Amino acid sequence: MTTSFRYTRPVPPRAATGRVAEVYRQLSHDFGVDEPPTFVVLSSAPDILTATWALMRESLIAGPGSRTGKELAAYGVSQANQCPFCVDAHTVLLHATGDHALAERLVRGERPENEEHARVLEWGRRTRVPTPATQPYPFPREHAPGYVGTALAFHFINRMVSALVSGGLMPANAQRLRCVRSLAGRSLSRTVRRTAVPGASLPLLDGAEPGEAPAWAGDRAVGPAYAALLRAAMAGADLLDADDQDLVREWLWHWDGRHPGLGLEGFPDRRERPGARLALLSALAPYRITDEDVAAWRRPEHTDHCLVHLVAHGAFLAVDRIESALSRSAART
Repeated sequence: MTTSFRYTRPVPPRAATGRVAEVYRQLSHDFGVDEPPTFVVLSSAPDILTATWALMRESLIAGPGSRTGKELAAYGVSQANQCPFCVDAHTVLLHATGDHALAERLVRGERPENEEHARVLEWGRRTRVPTPATQPYPFPREHAPGYVGTALAFHFINRMVSALVSGGLMPANAQRLRCVRSLAGRSLSRTVRRTAVPGASLPLLDGAEPGEAPAWAGDRAVGPAYAALLRAAMAGADLLDADDQDLVREWLWHWDGRHPGLGLEGFPDRRERPGARLALLSALAPYRITDEDVAAWRRPEHTDHCLVHLVAHGAFLAVDRIESALSRSAART
C-alpha cells in the first residue's frame, strides 16, 4: 500500500480499541480488506468512522440490488467526483464480482455492453448533478435503498479520500496492470460474493437517536446509517462561526453540481476565512485542498479530530444537497 495521510495521523489499526477496533474487524470480514485507508483516515473521529462504515455496509454490501450494479453506480459517482483512488478500487471490486470483461471495458473508457449496466453507470455519474435524467431509476424501486445509499456513501467517501489521502491504490500504481487488477479482485471474490446480514453495523453507532431516515431508505438499515452520518457530520458546523456557516450553506444552496474553475473564483480567501474555504473545498473540490489551506485554518487547539470533522461537514453538505435533489426528483415520479 502506497497511500499516506495528508494532514492527520490516524489511529494505527493494531492500536485501535472500542468501536474503532470493531469497525476494522467488520471491514476485514465483510469488505475483505484489513486496513483500507479510506476508513483508517476517519479513525480520528470515531463517530464519523462508524457512521460512514454503516452507510457503506448497509447499502453496498448488505443492501438490496446486485453487487455488480451497485459497484457500477459507485464507479460512476467516483468518476463524476474525479476520485481516481476510488475509481481504481471499484474496478478491482468489479473483478471480485466475476465481471472481468465489464471491469476492463470501463478501464478502456468503453460503454458496458449490457444496456442495464450502462444505464446504472450513467445514473451514478449524473447523481453529482441530479436532474430529471436521474429518474426514473435504472433499477427496481425496491432496490433504491441499496443503490441510492451506495451513491450517497461514495459521494461522501470520495470527498474524504480526495481531501485527506494521497498515493495510489497499490504500490507503484500496479493496479494499472490488468493481471494485477484481476488477481486483486479474485482475492476478494469470496468475501464480495458472500451474503451479508443487514443491520450488523448499527450497534456500532453511538446510541444517540440518529434522526429521521430518508424516504428512499424505506425500513432498511441504510436509513438509520444515513441519519447517523448526517448527525455526526453536521456537528462539524461548530468549528465555523455563524457568518461562515451561513456563507457555506449559501454556496451549497446555489451549487449546481459542477466542478469549480481553476481560479476558484468567488471562494473565500484563506487568510480571511480559512474555515469557510476549507469546508467549501471539501464539498465542491476536495482534490484542490492545499497545504496552505489547512495551515491557514489549523490552530494549536485544532486536533486531527477537528480536521476530520470540518472536512466531513463540508463533504456532507454536498451529499445532503445531492440527496435532497434526488428525493425531490423521486417524489415527482
